[in-house]
Amino acid sequence: MYLIFNIAQVIKNQFCILIIIYPSCYSPKMPLSLTIEKEFAQNSERVKSVDQHPTEPWILVSLYSGTVCIWNYQSQTTEKSFKVTESPVRSAKFIARENWIVTSSDDKYIRVYNYDTVEKIKEYEAHTDFIRSVAIHPTLPYLLSCSDDKVIKLWDWEKDWSCIQIFEGHSHYVMQVAFNSKDTNTFASASLDGAIKIWNIGSPTAEFTLDGHSKGVNCIDYFSRGDKPYLLSGSDDFTAKVWDIETKSCVQTLEGHEHNVTAVCVHTELPIIITVSEDGNVHIWNATTFRLENKLNYGLERVWAIGQLKGSNKVAFGFDKGTIVVKMNGSHTWDSVDLQA
Repeated sequence: MYLIFNIAQVIKNQFCILIIIYPSCYSPKMPLSLTIEKEFAQNSERVKSVDQHPTEPWILVSLYSGTVCIWNYQSQTTEKSFKVTESPVRSAKFIARENWIVTSSDDKYIRVYNYDTVEKIKEYEAHTDFIRSVAIHPTLPYLLSCSDDKVIKLWDWEKDWSCIQIFEGHSHYVMQVAFNSKDTNTFASASLDGAIKIWNIGSPTAEFTLDGHSKGVNCIDYFSRGDKPYLLSGSDDFTAKVWDIETKSCVQTLEGHEHNVTAVCVHTELPIIITVSEDGNVHIWNATTFRLENKLNYGLERVWAIGQLKGSNKVAFGFDKGTIVVKMNGSHTWDSVDLQA
């Protein structure tokens, strides 16, 4: 292992001494060994979301123009491209176990397509305002959607896409929802009311709220280290925050962006945090020391989306003027580090 924290607490005379022992191969100030190579670039209209297919070399991209594209980053070609609506498609996800793509857009509709035939499987009006984001349950036939109508809805596609639960409590637009990978009965939501709420899929009211951002929250990403669940958030206050779900507290604030943070991601294989912003920059943070390790700018203006897949070292970014796929390799893995405040 590259890094092991051994912590001994000695309590004597009402003083607590915290001893942190690092092996000789690691220094907390040592930068992460990381190489980032651009593998694919595609110019387009404004990208609103990106998603990776779990087995095919495909990137799913939804555009502000209402078009959805599947790009093959190995062959550098377009697999599929079709018009969904005249409105912006703000979110598009693969449901690979069904050979589907699901889209949500400003016209308030959710649409489902077979990605092999591009046949439309389902179309229905899901909300009364723009739909900002959708999330796919990892095992159950469930889809979460959130909207500018301040409401989150849970849909069951085995029941003809019926709405089986409505979640209310936010006082402004709900920008993103994300299932907890550690406990898939729970999920988080981010809202422009500045709050992050944690929910159980069986209850219409939130279990608790995380407050700490000074402006609206745009994006969230769950991750876990060992048995501890964490949440990463990004905000219009130009910061990202790392939250300890168990203690309901902020572990760290990441400062450095010069505009709204639009998407956040914790790499599943490497101990890095990725944040992107309307300032056009991609920031790569060491998730152990919270040090800014890399700043990337590809000259494609604002960054809106990150697409990363468990088990993959490829990360996709969506910009105002196109999509970039990069390959990230590093000498440290999450198996060799523990997250410490």
